[in-house]
Amino acid sequence: MRTLKVFFLVTMPVLCAFAAGAQSSNDVYESEEHSFRLVREVGGLENPWSLAYLPDGRLLVSERAGRLNIIDGSERTEVNGLPEIAATGQGGLLDIALHPDFEKNGLVFYTYAARGSGGAGTALGRGRLEGTSLQNVEQLFLMNELSSAGQHFGSRLVFLDDGTLLFTIGDRGQRTRSQNFRDHAGGTIRLNDDGTVPDDNPWVGNDDYASEFFTVGNRNAQGMAIHPRTGQIWQSEHGPRGGDELNLIEAGRNYGWPVVSQGTEYSTGAEIGAAGREGMTNPVHYWTPAIAPSGMTFYTGDAFPAWQDNLFLASLVQQQLHRLVIEGEELVHEEVLLSRQIGRIRYIVQGPDGLLRVLSDERDGGLYRIEPAH
Repeated sequence: MRTLKVFFLVTMPVLCAFAAGAQSSNDVYESEEHSFRLVREVGGLENPWSLAYLPDGRLLVSERAGRLNIIDGSERTEVNGLPEIAATGQGGLLDIALHPDFEKNGLVFYTYAARGSGGAGTALGRGRLEGTSLQNVEQLFLMNELSSAGQHFGSRLVFLDDGTLLFTIGDRGQRTRSQNFRDHAGGTIRLNDDGTVPDDNPWVGNDDYASEFFTVGNRNAQGMAIHPRTGQIWQSEHGPRGGDELNLIEAGRNYGWPVVSQGTEYSTGAEIGAAGREGMTNPVHYWTPAIAPSGMTFYTGDAFPAWQDNLFLASLVQQQLHRLVIEGEELVHEEVLLSRQIGRIRYIVQGPDGLLRVLSDERDGGLYRIEPAH
């Protein structure tokens, strides 16, 4: 079982200009390694959830309300052809990712809340982008137990080097589902790009587990990133009242929720589960009080050389951007770069220019660029 390391204090950013939210390149922030500016590139986005860069430099941006946009400079065009999306509670149009061979096949993958018999649940879809329309749209996967709950849909999506894809599904607000291994709730799913199950999934042939599972025992993971050098899969997971987690995701592991948790009950503050349990995997790191971790990315660009291979993590409830230094299987240092400058931060990604972009999860949300201040 991994040794759990916890840091309660992180370095706060110093704002060397105006204390208000940064709207121009005049706002300079000093971090431990670099000075940087925060520049708002796009505004007027309604609870944006994810983005992907098209090969020509344009952006695909999802809004939880059920819209997918192409953004080209100051021009925004809504993409048509999406399926019906259950935009309710925390559900809606969620993550998006381009197929690794997008330039050849034009395929866009997306996770979303879909309705069916018994309520709604997390689904995976794909379509071929032609101009401003998705063609040949199909639902590749829908979780097998739907419910009327409005929370914990997950859902972050990444492609692995072998061409398979991973995406997360939350426990749908019903915690015991994460330890019911025939129920897709509360785990990480691995599929081929056509929606079929890979033969080497960890529980293929085991009738006690759904064959789509890669991991189980997760509460509500909304961040996932692949380490650029090691290929390790890192994932952020919402805890309840505290106990938010950073996990190193490995095939066939049970991450314990709710049998193992560092969080407490919302109403009473009572402990949930134990600090550890044989056969279950502890987080590499956890946060108490909660930060509500969401999207994350490893930095590999040249604009900020001292940030190479650092993991950047968005925080919703604390409205922060965290820089995490990973060595092997441990988090060895943490710094907060932004705190309450732009509201809830949903997502972070590295652009083709080597600069970081963040999305603020607000009704009037925006896309912001982080650039060197020199």
